[in-house]
Amino acid sequence: MNRRRFLKALSLFSGAGALAYIPRAFSAPDFDFYFTRLSYESGDWEVDERMPANVLNSLIEYTSLRVDIKERIVPLSDPVMLTAPFCYLAGHRLVQFTHEERQNFKRYVESGGFVFVDDCNHDIDGMFARSFELQMSEIFGEQALQKIPNDHQLYSSFFSFEGPPRTSIELNGWGDDLVHNYLKAIEVNGRIGVLYSNKDLGCEWDYDFRNKRWLKIDNTRFAVNIVMYAMTV
Repeated sequence: MNRRRFLKALSLFSGAGALAYIPRAFSAPDFDFYFTRLSYESGDWEVDERMPANVLNSLIEYTSLRVDIKERIVPLSDPVMLTAPFCYLAGHRLVQFTHEERQNFKRYVESGGFVFVDDCNHDIDGMFARSFELQMSEIFGEQALQKIPNDHQLYSSFFSFEGPPRTSIELNGWGDDLVHNYLKAIEVNGRIGVLYSNKDLGCEWDYDFRNKRWLKIDNTRFAVNIVMYAMTV
């Protein structure tokens, strides 16, 4: 579901009252894409501060999207997030949604929205991983969050990858250099609504975009794939 169809579906799903609440500043008529970071009450959501600017720079460099260069930080409990074309949620600590946060997360995903969730602990059994996966199980069902195959459309939505790229900081929390060779997702009607990573991709992309010239291969290319999948599928 592309961005236009998403907004149409959301308007039918949620009714005029919810969309009427959205301030004009968040409708972004002059842009195809803006980066929305979701804050939430239970955890430390304010991580990877340079990552959004880096990703936005890459979208401008590689794609024809009209990109707003400002990161937007929106509480998950605020209905404003319901019209975002793409949402990012990350942290290290406990994820325990409030009633309003849970309602908005569920409504957004089931209406065709896209949330990229990144575990900053790069740990498959840490606090963030255990508590976030429990939240997804309670909201969408125990079997909703599943590993996606390495030939998934996500890996060819712009650049070509043979599965998720390895990050330079991956550990499983016990220090034995476990590499997470998969991502997980919740799909709605055959399309990813929640993309979930234990790879700490946000930290991998958390540097000034001008320093990309020192990289042999730009590691933010996979971020472009994630956004282009969110915007076009």
